[in-house]
Parts: sequence; structure tokens; C-alpha cells
Amino acid sequence: MSARSAPVQSMIKGLDHVVVAVRDLDAAVGAYQTLLGRSASWRAEAHGGGAEIASFGLANVGLELMAPSGDGPMAERLRAVLDTEGEGLASIAFAVDDIERAHRRLARVGLDPEPIAAAESVDRVSGARRRWRRTRASTGATHGVRIFLMQPDTPPPAPPAADPAVVTGLDHVVIRTPDAERAAALYGARLGLDLRLDRSNPEWGARLMFFRCGDLIVGNAHDLEAGVSSAPDRLWGLSWRAPDAGAARRRLQAAGLDVSEVRPGRKAGTRVFTVRDKTCGVPTLVLEAAPIDLPRPGT
Repeated sequence: MSARSAPVQSMIKGLDHVVVAVRDLDAAVGAYQTLLGRSASWRAEAHGGGAEIASFGLANVGLELMAPSGDGPMAERLRAVLDTEGEGLASIAFAVDDIERAHRRLARVGLDPEPIAAAESVDRVSGARRRWRRTRASTGATHGVRIFLMQPDTPPPAPPAADPAVVTGLDHVVIRTPDAERAAALYGARLGLDLRLDRSNPEWGARLMFFRCGDLIVGNAHDLEAGVSSAPDRLWGLSWRAPDAGAARRRLQAAGLDVSEVRPGRKAGTRVFTVRDKTCGVPTLVLEAAPIDLPRPGT
């Protein structure tokens, strides 16, 4: 059987957080407070220095905004990313229960992980502390996508209660790939995520693959017209969940954002709209739907 049809038992239990690289942290925090309908729950210096971060806690994921600060290797690397790629998604961090086991698996499947490192973050406002251990797969082995695996020692703050017009969680993160089979091998066979959908549609001009990760989706999109190449993959967009797409759209429109009309989503029973600006370079959808329940291949 192929790796895509028989996923291994995953070491990954969910998506811990996604990172958006930004130039102006305060401006980015304001933009995402409006988009998500909630305040940032954490402000701190990045572990190791060279960057400032602000985090938003949601029901199933964290969103971390990161901006360069001061000098040093981290600040230089982050400024170089912003200069070459612009603002946008910079990395994703998967959550694991056993970082040593995860590190061994990454090494066995050729993802050349960095040594496990311990880290700590201190919130500037409350003085609260978070600790975790993490590793990072080689970006050469992950086709250019910055992928971390982390085992948190302390949980993030619980998200506040939400109303129907605000974002409650993440539905899927989208990665654009020039080689769908290569992506299937990485996210399915090597990382062990469960492939729930693999569909090509000429009307969309794309082949879409959905890998379940906790209660959200890591999606890979391949441009059919572009064909297959060895170019790098690219972290691309986010689709957020809201209980009521119409109410969420009205809230964002009243706040001055450029939003599309609400329309039916590609999955039956969903409604979506596009947020066209003030997302720090991240293509963004807001989706109204129940939590995902994608069928397994062949069912």
C-alpha cells in the first residue's frame, strides 16, 4: 500500500501555533485584534533575543506575530526573510507529547532535526512563564517550509469566551507546493499526518490534499497548470473558523476591512468570505462550519 493510503501512527497530536513574520509588531497586533475579535494574550521577547512576539490564544491553535528587534543573528535572519519574502506566514509548530521520540523519528525518516533545545518565555505584562522543548526539521528536507516540533511544559492561557461574530479557531493552514507527491510523502509518510482528502479539480486549477492534524487541517495545494517542479514549498494562507460567517463579516466590515460577500464554501454545508486586507500578507478566509469530519480515503 502507498504511504498516502496507509498513514503511520503520528507522533504529532496537533498544531501548536503558526508564526507570522511582521515588520511593525504593534500595527500587526492591532490588525489581528480586529480580525480575530480578541486581544493578544502574551507579549514577550523571543527566546534568545533578536525579536519581539505577541501571541493570540484560540480554541485549537496559537497565532504568534514576530517582528525583528535590535541586532544579532535572529534579528538579521528575520529581517532577511521580510526583505526577500515580505510579511506573511513564516513557520508552523506541531505539538508532540514526547519530544525525544519525535526527534528520533525525524532522524530516522531523513528530516535531519536540530538538537532538542529548552526554551522559556516571560509575558511582559503578567510576568507569567511558559516553558517548552523543541526541535526543527531541516528546511532542505521539508522543501523550504520551516517546521518545528515542540513539547510544551506549561499550557498557554485559555482563550476567552467568544461570541458568534468572532474567530474561535483555525480550520486549516494552506501550503502551496509545486510537487504534490513530494508533499504527500513529507506530511503523510514522514510526519505521519492522516490524509483525508486528495482531489484534483480543473475548475479550481488545483490538486488539494487535506491532512488532519488534531481538529484542523494542514492543506497542500498544487497548481495543475504550472506542472511539477523542484521549487520549494511555501507556507501560504489561513482559514479561520467563526460561528456565524454573516455576523463575522458585518463586524469586520464595520471595522473598515475589505471583505468579500459571504458565499458557499467548497465543502458542502460551509459558508466563507475572504478578508482582502490588514492580514499582514496572509491570504485569509473566514469559514462557518462545524468542526471538520473528513472521510478517510476510500470511504
